[in-house]
Amino acid sequence: MKVTQGAFSFLPELTDDEITLQVQYSIDQGFALAVEFTDDPHPRNCLWEMWDLPMFDIKDASAVVFEMNKCREAYPNHYIKIVAYDPHPNRQTTGLDFIVHRPAEEPGFRLDRQEANDRHINYTLHSYAVEKPHGERYSNGSK
Repeated sequence: MKVTQGAFSFLPELTDDEITLQVQYSIDQGFALAVEFTDDPHPRNCLWEMWDLPMFDIKDASAVVFEMNKCREAYPNHYIKIVAYDPHPNRQTTGLDFIVHRPAEEPGFRLDRQEANDRHINYTLHSYAVEKPHGERYSNGSK
């Protein structure tokens, strides 16, 4: 099951050239960029670990792509995304984010159903990845 988070979630994986174009678009919009990673891609987990510092006032996408590739090397079994922060007044929020790397094997999610009072039914997503300790969730037993 493919994790669908951020922009472009339902499209085929972006190539590095396509990623570079999206990063350059974000730079041209005046966005600050950051590379983030996680081994818990639950849809409600929107605060991933940040790779290095956010990049402000850069003019060339190659700096972001360089950091993205360093993160890929360091965390080949994690999800990695690029986040473009829109600092403009009255916005100051994420302008764009998209996954640029995912583990070779994605264990997926289970939907748990819980019956409550008055025929109410509650649903919870359970990530199979969190059944392993943090840092080992996509490593098949090795770090």
